[in-house]
Amino acid sequence: MRIGAMPDNLAERAVLALGLVPTPFLATHPALLLARAVMVATKHDFFEELAAEALVAAELARRRGTHPEATAKLLATLAGSGYLRVEGDAYGLTPLTRRWLLAASPQSLRDSVLFRFLEWEWMTRLDDYLLTGQPLDFHASMSDEEWGLYQRGMLSLARLAAPETVRRMPVPKGARDLLDLGGSHGYFSVALCRRYPCLKAVVLDLPQAVEHAAPLLAAEGMGNRVVHRAGDVLSEDLGSEIYDVVLLAQLVHHFDEPTNRRLIERAARCLRPGGLLVVQEISRRRAGNGSQLGSLGDLYFALTSRSGSWSFEEIAEWQRSAGLVPRRPIRYLTLPDTGQQVATRV
Repeated sequence: MRIGAMPDNLAERAVLALGLVPTPFLATHPALLLARAVMVATKHDFFEELAAEALVAAELARRRGTHPEATAKLLATLAGSGYLRVEGDAYGLTPLTRRWLLAASPQSLRDSVLFRFLEWEWMTRLDDYLLTGQPLDFHASMSDEEWGLYQRGMLSLARLAAPETVRRMPVPKGARDLLDLGGSHGYFSVALCRRYPCLKAVVLDLPQAVEHAAPLLAAEGMGNRVVHRAGDVLSEDLGSEIYDVVLLAQLVHHFDEPTNRRLIERAARCLRPGGLLVVQEISRRRAGNGSQLGSLGDLYFALTSRSGSWSFEEIAEWQRSAGLVPRRPIRYLTLPDTGQQVATRV
């Protein structure tokens, strides 16, 4: 799957195929403005206000305290991009917006979109990263408010990924104990424990993450079946042969190769024989193979953390070096370039 220019008719398809469309312009100027339009509309609760009924721009502006003419311009932009539908002079929600951007939707990405405001600032540092090679390491610099926004944004993405994560993870029969390393909000553990009634989980993450993730986990009503443990996954004692499953979901992209090797070795030791080590990540592939999203993910994590994304082959080699037996990677259907690299302790 790719992002980019999408033709509306055969003529546009033809000129796009001929290379006559200025795609660098479309990928920058309109794309930036559309992204900001969706972010701002979400921030000002435009979509929430339109959930019950279609409204004209002036009425929506009155309810949300925005400028009428500016509101009309923004609504027209969102309608032209499929986020709103036009009903006479009024605007209503499309199915796309109801599914992805309303807070009450089970698939809501509202908190993820609001997290874009913080990421927008991070991305302005790409030039500095290019010149110095120094990443942001945002975990060390976020404010208390930003930590809360980060946890809510990550939870909304986890809800999107959880169904395929749980369905395709080969949890060993009779598994009782799960360790979720860097799992913050704990939603993957929640989903797994709901599927496997005998399973209970410990979610280990930094104290700042646990502080803001604790109310999110409590809202899931799992009681003592899914609990937090505050600590650093790189230094905490993980024990020996006490877990049936260890999950590292979207974690190894934060660390360089030597750090990941040590982490995988420690995670392997805490598995019981027959236990499963699951690394879930967006995978980096070789350049030029059409993996646009994977390459963008690699750049994003390199900018914002200490490393970048890793290939499933690299992760499997770390698992093998730790004495585990890697399996073939599980590539997700719903999240392009994302999947699980699973290994078993024999």
